[in-house]
Amino acid sequence: MKVLMSLSFLLVSVLSFGQKKADKEEWKQMFNGKNLDGWDIKIRGNDLNDNFGNTFRVEDGKMVVRYDQYDDFARKYGHIFYKEEFSYYRIAVEYRFVGEQAPNGEGWAWRNSGIMVHGQPASSMGKDQDFPASIEVQLLGGNDKVRTTCNLCTPGTNVVKDGKLLTQHCVNSTSKTYNGDQWVRAEVLVLGDSLIQHFANGEMVLSYENPQLGGGNVSGHDPSLFTSGKLLDHGTISLQSESHPVEFRKVEILDLKGCMDPKATNYKSYYVKADNSLCNYKRKK
Repeated sequence: MKVLMSLSFLLVSVLSFGQKKADKEEWKQMFNGKNLDGWDIKIRGNDLNDNFGNTFRVEDGKMVVRYDQYDDFARKYGHIFYKEEFSYYRIAVEYRFVGEQAPNGEGWAWRNSGIMVHGQPASSMGKDQDFPASIEVQLLGGNDKVRTTCNLCTPGTNVVKDGKLLTQHCVNSTSKTYNGDQWVRAEVLVLGDSLIQHFANGEMVLSYENPQLGGGNVSGHDPSLFTSGKLLDHGTISLQSESHPVEFRKVEILDLKGCMDPKATNYKSYYVKADNSLCNYKRKK
């Protein structure tokens, strides 16, 4: 209970937009709007950075996923990985689904993508591996029925929710349903191996703790890399290609780990995890 109270207090500090005397949040743009520099691509059945069918590309300043060069999707699940890893942060994307699903895409993959956090490195995935071991923030488009977004799926992982180990593969959020081609902002708060929360258009829709390796729903992987029960306190961030065209007009991150010495020039009041090896100090004249 004390741990949860501490986390709740921490969240008030982290998520209080417009708080008095707070430093301006320095969001980093992970996608530069021009090219895919800084990203690695891994598509099932292909080598690292073999961008089969030009699946991941840039169009009109957006990072997009396209299938116009596919005759058959053939379960070629793909992911585009940001090359830097993170541990304490907020990741946000603005996304929308467009067009028609690739030929022979799975029914469940209609208007389906995801943000993978605390993932394994792209270079450690098997050539025929379908999904990286990671925590998936599942992004879904509406079908004129109740279909939430910012859900949780767990390829090669488990989490703790309400004090119990959660081993089912997917859990729905409490978000609204977003029909059509409208833009949605999905945001994820990730605090090491303690707490993860999902937000859809600014509304918190799912919360859980203790991300860890375990469970199934991954194939083609190296089992020696999967130590069941190992807590995940950092990892890669990737975006999915699951057979439906999707567009990302913004991909940005706010690092919450850094210099927490108020005497340093790069101290930020919103940091929640200290790494004072990064501190900079003014030299005395």
